[in-house]
Amino acid sequence: MNKPAKSRLHRLSDLLHKTLTDAFAKQGFASSELVTRWAEIVGAEIAEHAQPEKIQWSRPREGKLPEPGTLCLRVEGPMALDIQHLSGVILERVNRFFGWRAVATLRLRQAPLRRQRPAPRPAPDAQAAARIAAGLTAIENEELRAALGRLGAAIKES
Repeated sequence: MNKPAKSRLHRLSDLLHKTLTDAFAKQGFASSELVTRWAEIVGAEIAEHAQPEKIQWSRPREGKLPEPGTLCLRVEGPMALDIQHLSGVILERVNRFFGWRAVATLRLRQAPLRRQRPAPRPAPDAQAAARIAAGLTAIENEELRAALGRLGAAIKES
């Protein structure tokens, strides 16, 4: 009877890189760097209001070089006109990043951006909350006094 093959440990980054590369390839991205480094490529002002969704490539014709693609951007509704006016700047910066004329046109899609959720705020200082609650002698309900003490401490911290 044959021995079972020994399994080898794989780094999580290697496994995720392959998975994410496949997912980005389905969206037309040759690499994930356009998405992950978007703010560096186009600048923080543009990246705050627009995100790349995919690159659409035309079918190659025999005997001809491949034509540049269309970069599809998700843009916040009110900023779509501004982003449209900046399309030349965006195309130039993206093509400079790739090192060749990879995209020739932009297609804008007005939709809310996918933003990372902000980290939850830490709890307010317990000592400050207790000091504030101790000063609220007119409030008889102990739970309400403690809650108002925490609220006051949180307001003082911000």
